[in-house]
Amino acid sequence: MSTLEGAKRSLNAAKDSVKDAPAMMKTAAENPKKATYDFLHTPAMRAALPFVNGGIAGMVATSVIQPIDMIKVRLQLAGEGVKTGPKPTPLSVTRDVIAQGKVLDLYTGISAGLLRQAVYTTARLGFFDTFMKTMQTRAEKNGTKVGFAERATSGLAAGGLAALVGNPADLALIRMQSDGLKPLAQRANYTSVIDALSRISKAEGITALWSGAYPTVARAMALNFGQLAFFSEAKSQLKEHTQWSARTQTLTASAVAGFFASFFSLPFDFVKTRLQKQTKGPDGKLPYKGMFDCFKKVAAEEGPLRFYRGFSTYYVRIAPHAMVTLIVADYLGFITK
Repeated sequence: MSTLEGAKRSLNAAKDSVKDAPAMMKTAAENPKKATYDFLHTPAMRAALPFVNGGIAGMVATSVIQPIDMIKVRLQLAGEGVKTGPKPTPLSVTRDVIAQGKVLDLYTGISAGLLRQAVYTTARLGFFDTFMKTMQTRAEKNGTKVGFAERATSGLAAGGLAALVGNPADLALIRMQSDGLKPLAQRANYTSVIDALSRISKAEGITALWSGAYPTVARAMALNFGQLAFFSEAKSQLKEHTQWSARTQTLTASAVAGFFASFFSLPFDFVKTRLQKQTKGPDGKLPYKGMFDCFKKVAAEEGPLRFYRGFSTYYVRIAPHAMVTLIVADYLGFITK
């Protein structure tokens, strides 16, 4: 009997929900702002919003700086294995890309870039925001403030976790951007990020999608340490010691964060690019055995300063991306709080 009674109660509850639905829809139609406010403040949405806002912010930023990222990758791959010779510049690389095709070739790999942001930035900003809120709650209970060490730990952890999840999209982006450097007969001519992921996994195995994962994780941790930890710290210091507007504080803090993010992460980004671009030669061997082997060979064959080749381009890529991402994320956080 209890089972029958339970079924009756469930049926009655369902009927009540159906009866209430028109009233709920009418309320939403009459007061959409309140309906939206109530929806945004459900527990599930409060937990998901940092991730959603982070992903949207990252995708907007990538759409803006994709050509700079394309030039940065080409600079890192130029003169591989050669210590001397002509040094490419951002301008010469741009001219070469346009001469070989058209201006839109600077947006090669945009689908992979957007997918990477949808996965990577969604995760890193979402995790960072979640970690920081947890630490803030704990600090308030203990009567203390969140310090730089906590911000750094949150940034490192968020970056590492997000990089592991986003590595396949990152690999596809590098392969698509470096494809134009190969002779015409050897080019893969990927049509989209899905095509690239599918063909790479079929030809090289599913684990190949995590090629360069170690430097990718190290780069992400270094970048997040420089970007999120220094942004949060700089914004806190500017708020405490200046009378600047919130917008000026955000712009200044993101510029500071962009510099430190570039400085700490560029060597790892360089090695990541080399590892993800490499394919097996005629002898069936890869040029580099792994992250440390790549560091050693590049330092010996091309010189240690090669790791910082294209720093200005990298900074011009990282700083605006950081600024757009953090400003959009800040704004989205403001309108959805």
